Amino acid sequence: MGEIRLPRHMFLWSMSVIYMFAFASLYIQIPGLYGNEGILPARWQMRYTGKPLLEQLQDSPTLLWLGPKLGLDTQQGMELLCLLGVVLAFGAVVLEALRGSLVFMCLWVLYLSLYQVGQVFLYFQWDSLLLETGFLAILIAPLNLFGGKSLSRHHDSITFWLARWLLFRLMFASGVVKLTSRCPTWWGLTALTYHYETQCIPTALAWYAHQLPVWLQKLSVVGTYVIEIAAPFLFFAPLRRLRLGAFYLQILLQVLIIITGNYNFFNLLTIVLCFSLLDDDAVGSWLGRGRRKKSKTWPEAIHSLAGLLVELAVYALIIYASAVCFELEINWKDKSVASKTAFTYHEFNHFLKMVTVPSIWIGVLSLTWEVVTAMFKCACVKGLFWKLWTTIQWAIFASAAAGMFALSVVPFTFIEYESNSSIWPPVRKAYDAVDRYQLVNSYGLFRRMTGVGGRPEVVIEGSMDKETWTEIEFMYKPGNMSGPPPFVAPHQPRLDWQMWFAALGPHTHSPWFTSLVHRLLQGKTDVIDLIQSDGSQYPFIQEPPAFIRARLYKYWFTGMSADGSVPQQWWRRRFVEEFYPTVHLGDPNLENLLSQLGLKDKGVTRRGGDSLVPQALKLVREHIQGLPAPLLLCSLFTAGVAICLLKVLFSGSSGASKPKPSPPEPKGKKAKDTPPTSSDRKEQREETRPRNSGKENSEERVIDSDRSPRKRK
Repeated sequence: MGEIRLPRHMFLWSMSVIYMFAFASLYIQIPGLYGNEGILPARWQMRYTGKPLLEQLQDSPTLLWLGPKLGLDTQQGMELLCLLGVVLAFGAVVLEALRGSLVFMCLWVLYLSLYQVGQVFLYFQWDSLLLETGFLAILIAPLNLFGGKSLSRHHDSITFWLARWLLFRLMFASGVVKLTSRCPTWWGLTALTYHYETQCIPTALAWYAHQLPVWLQKLSVVGTYVIEIAAPFLFFAPLRRLRLGAFYLQILLQVLIIITGNYNFFNLLTIVLCFSLLDDDAVGSWLGRGRRKKSKTWPEAIHSLAGLLVELAVYALIIYASAVCFELEINWKDKSVASKTAFTYHEFNHFLKMVTVPSIWIGVLSLTWEVVTAMFKCACVKGLFWKLWTTIQWAIFASAAAGMFALSVVPFTFIEYESNSSIWPPVRKAYDAVDRYQLVNSYGLFRRMTGVGGRPEVVIEGSMDKETWTEIEFMYKPGNMSGPPPFVAPHQPRLDWQMWFAALGPHTHSPWFTSLVHRLLQGKTDVIDLIQSDGSQYPFIQEPPAFIRARLYKYWFTGMSADGSVPQQWWRRRFVEEFYPTVHLGDPNLENLLSQLGLKDKGVTRRGGDSLVPQALKLVREHIQGLPAPLLLCSLFTAGVAICLLKVLFSGSSGASKPKPSPPEPKGKKAKDTPPTSSDRKEQREETRPRNSGKENSEERVIDSDRSPRKRK
């Protein structure tokens, strides 16, 4: 690979944007999820036992332990952490000087502090992925102690390689678990015929994707396997164009997921990791600044041709293996492609055992190459002091990269039991010691396809008289059959997501649901704002319902109309069973459930003080109240991009307004059209030659004097 200054810059800027999205999205939902009157109050996780602060931080590493010292309760502490995260991330978006290790360290600590008390609403794979990628950003970002400009360093390729290794682990594991789970839809290549309508919060384009023919859906599953299982090995290919090909395949998959499903910042984070496959030349070609093609010598031409043939052979091998493993056959008559899985579960397990350990050694070789290359760059630095300084940096970051790689092997091998059991015990012990900090994690997305017999959906209903029931419609999740699926990413409505998980089993598997019902019976406005930020859309805004129940339905997308127009009904549904029994305030059944699940109020609520910080937090909350979260995130992003563009425009205009220095007047003027003579060219070469010493200058003056017309005469 060439220089990575531009991809690293893109990585750090994009990480700032994603942190801004994550903090702002969570801030909107804190009162309803974690407030003192929320669904799962975060203060329940903060057990002040009188231990010293360091011991409390060891038990639960979160900055919320400092809240009482600032006169803040737990809810206000979470809001403060989120606001600090938004401000720091927004500053890093608009100011390059803030994209340093210290700022990314602060962002990582802030998000980890929130994660520690987030409970079930923050236990998503993308939250773990953000923490792991955020920690890598600390190593990748420059250490701008004095606010200097970010410069490329000789060890950048080592730390940036860790992002590529994380991308490999994420994609390869996501492809493997689809087959190791033995899910019949993944093995039968029919998963996508259910996916679009059964995913948590689909978009309107998911409805159109669901209408695609079955043969194309099955071929898309084959393409998913190729992109997630085969293509990741190209991340470490020695040929640059193979890595770029893998990059575009990954981007294609992520873009298709983004336009058909609302997965908050997860796909954006995956795209950011893909930047580790690029170099300056690839980014420069997008900006119209690619290298000019030079005429090649015959050895260079042969080398280039050999590389091209190898690339074609690799792609041909992938296509051939896909055709064999999935028995791809083109039906020219029907203009379709038939496909089916041609291998068994045991054969795939055997393949997995064969490639898991070698893939780790591929990572070792690739990292070793980056370390050795960086070492030679340090050896070529001029000056003894700078050579020593760059070598020390190289040693520190090479050791950090080796340590992170060793730790990551433990969760990576979770996909194959025998490989995991053979890990060196000290490495496993080190992994257990840092597990709470989410430095490295295991991944595996869409392991099993849910909703094969119809999308399960919980619908909450309220009543004042137990006779007439009114549905309580959520802003984002499916409920109203005539409402089109919304676009809400990069915001993640965490209650809507958990409602999707709750529908997959009985309500006892989701204890927080009982707390939600209890808060709705109490009419808590913070919880109601999670369901409908616009009070006019909530049917019981004037008075909370006297009774609440929940029913389970099966939802399906409607079919395409004859004329291909937008449907009047996006969904159709069928009642299945009662999900939650009818309850009311003071109901013995409800009280027993709250007690059994540990959802009763525990102790006296600690209220925040009236100092400056709590008052400022209250003022900010009043201004944000009622603002739709997607609009807030879009406004922050638009403002950040606008400031960046204005900076570029003003810097360009100021550079253009500076007067250019006029070239020095030559001693002997010549006519414009007179071509330079050989003596003139010789004199120009002598003028451009550097003057190395005073002796040489004096000798040149003597020669010039000998050449003067007066001397010749």
